[in-house]
Amino acid sequence: MSKLLVSDMLAKAFQAEGCEVLFTLMGDANMYWSEAMSRLPGMQVIHARHEHCAVAMADGYARATGKVGVASTTCGPGFTQIMTALAIAARASVPLVVFAGDSPMTAPFYIQQIDMAPLAMGTGAHYIPVRSIDRVLDNVREAFHIAALERRPVVLSVPMDLQKQAFPFMADYIPSADVLPTQQRPAPDPALVDRLVGMIAEAEKPILIAGRGAKLSGAKSAMVALAEASGALLATSLQAKGMFHDTPFALDIAGAYSSDFARERFAESDLVIGVGVGLGSYTTESGYLYPGARTVQIDTNPRGLWQGLRTADMHIRADARAGVEAVTAALKARGISRTGFRTAGMAAEIAADHPDRKEFAIAPGVVDPRRAMEELDAIVPKDWDLVIGGGHYFGIAMTHLRGRPAEKYHVVSDFGAIGSGLPAAIGVAAARGDGKVLLIEGDGSLLMHIQELETIRRQGIRLLMAIINDGGYGAEIHKFRAHGMSPETVIHGRGDLAGVANGFGVRGATVNRLGAMAGMFQEHQAANSAGLWDVHTDDTVVSRPYRRIHYGEA
Repeated sequence: MSKLLVSDMLAKAFQAEGCEVLFTLMGDANMYWSEAMSRLPGMQVIHARHEHCAVAMADGYARATGKVGVASTTCGPGFTQIMTALAIAARASVPLVVFAGDSPMTAPFYIQQIDMAPLAMGTGAHYIPVRSIDRVLDNVREAFHIAALERRPVVLSVPMDLQKQAFPFMADYIPSADVLPTQQRPAPDPALVDRLVGMIAEAEKPILIAGRGAKLSGAKSAMVALAEASGALLATSLQAKGMFHDTPFALDIAGAYSSDFARERFAESDLVIGVGVGLGSYTTESGYLYPGARTVQIDTNPRGLWQGLRTADMHIRADARAGVEAVTAALKARGISRTGFRTAGMAAEIAADHPDRKEFAIAPGVVDPRRAMEELDAIVPKDWDLVIGGGHYFGIAMTHLRGRPAEKYHVVSDFGAIGSGLPAAIGVAAARGDGKVLLIEGDGSLLMHIQELETIRRQGIRLLMAIINDGGYGAEIHKFRAHGMSPETVIHGRGDLAGVANGFGVRGATVNRLGAMAGMFQEHQAANSAGLWDVHTDDTVVSRPYRRIHYGEA
């Protein structure tokens, strides 16, 4: 019987932590551990073509499942590639563990050596160096414990020569789940609840805004009940979009992606209550969204100043759901019930609201991206997961996609980076396993990591990719034009992305007219594989958010 190596024991520890899918790109420093992972029963190993993408895939997997995602890179130049993916996961509070093989401790010189710690910690990730066989299992447990408890990425650095040593102890491992604190819902201070109840009793036009914290807390029903009792309208931050999609008094996203109608309602509001939301620059339009409202924040970690802004007039430290339930109970106990915004006429106006009514002259052979987004939204079933990357089209996607629950949106925009939508969608597709995943991505973003189309084909990943192709970097195109400058330096032409996809073994098709996608979707489902639609869009169409922010359109 062969002797158990440290790499083998590390693999067993990761499996004991609940890891079922590993996203990796192998090199000298992580190849033996990755191979050991592949030998474990039930373990799925997805081999990426770029280290950034391996971590971004694990990020997407974690967002879709709520579990700790696991990725792996080799040392040196393999590790330096993942800084953007780590920063995205840290900003988005995504729990990840990255097994980063490190250079050998005993080598007098190793060309790929680099100090990983400052790089990892600079992104907001936690860093744990494994330097002793005696501590190796404790280090793994600590990594998963921190990832789950603090909801952030953890880099576990494991020197390659340590991995190759014989494991001298019994193969016994206690997973982090055994030591995690019992989950709790911190209750609010009753005195602050009474103050908020008094504010609601005086308010004529309140609005509740739900954020990622409310989504994670399962606060939807509680917030709907509070809105009914207080007469409030409902809205969400970008990261909680869809939370109130099935309620008649919901304004969709607050702030930069609000419709003109929603913005008018915020301007009228006299009380805004943020629940599990940071109330930062985008959600509040730098504080100008609701200039006449008193503001309250209910959050487990409220901050008086964030993103350079004063977040609220009063802060209540509490779990989102527990805080809202306490406020609703106090309203009921005092016999307070308000009509506020909630009239039949208001519900009708909300139902008739449209995110963008401006007309553009569309050139032959391309489509209006807004109409294309509406067509996609109509044909793709509401139980599909949607992954949306970053770019100019993002403002169109997030305002025109409707009628889907919050857990079906996966928005990869937390660091303002493009190029992560495709790998994140692979992670979501690996988590779901049913092919019901739609990626909406830009052409510039796709081209950054187009090699992962080969990963999709090789690994048998099933998903549909709609590439909003305006022939350039759309965000920069419109910013140049807004300043009276030529955008020629950021226009690269549409190329043949469908042909490129076919070359990688993924079914590709071009969309250059409206009305064709319904039939194409039936073909995609019948094929039971991955597909890429190269949607040629007119680059003169400027999204409503960009027209307001960059063109000064009122």
